[in-house]
Amino acid sequence: MHADFASNCALIANSIQNRLISKETCGDHIDTLASTPYREVATMHSIQTPPSHSHHDGEKDTPTADIVETRLWIDEHNWLYGILKSPANQAPTFRFPDLISACVTSTLSSSEGARALFDYLGIQLVLRDPATARRREAMWRPQYEQLQALQRSPANQHPNPKFQLDQLTTAAVALCRQADPSGTLVLKYARLNMVQRATVRSVISPG
Repeated sequence: MHADFASNCALIANSIQNRLISKETCGDHIDTLASTPYREVATMHSIQTPPSHSHHDGEKDTPTADIVETRLWIDEHNWLYGILKSPANQAPTFRFPDLISACVTSTLSSSEGARALFDYLGIQLVLRDPATARRREAMWRPQYEQLQALQRSPANQHPNPKFQLDQLTTAAVALCRQADPSGTLVLKYARLNMVQRATVRSVISPG
């Protein structure tokens, strides 16, 4: 009987020891899992949403390089706005880039155009309030390049005063207004400029 009792005690002791070992092993495994970072977070960071685009496909191909921003003094802007809304401005209806560019073409079409423009700057525009309000508009690039050439010409270099693009633009519009206050001349040159642009495009990209 003593032998059986001793044997049972040994079995119970071994069972308890095995349970303790199993519990410690399980506890170590739990501690290992607890110290491991949650891997789903890393997976979420690896998923990148493509950036959204506010513009439609092909918008970047819009020929915005064909026009250049400029500023126009308020009196000349108001005059051109009247032409813009005039019943004579139809078929097609010309916008501000057309009207401003038409004034530049009209003024500089004469061999004396550049001299007349600088005369206006030095005699009349120079006496206006330099803080006069301006309006932001645009013109077609060919006419911008004409004014840019005048801006870089000797007449606008040292020791002569330096006039900016907005002043050159305003002077061109003012001279066109003096030549024909009705605006008929502006619309005439707007049409001629449109024909010129269309002709150039047809030569560059035929068919």
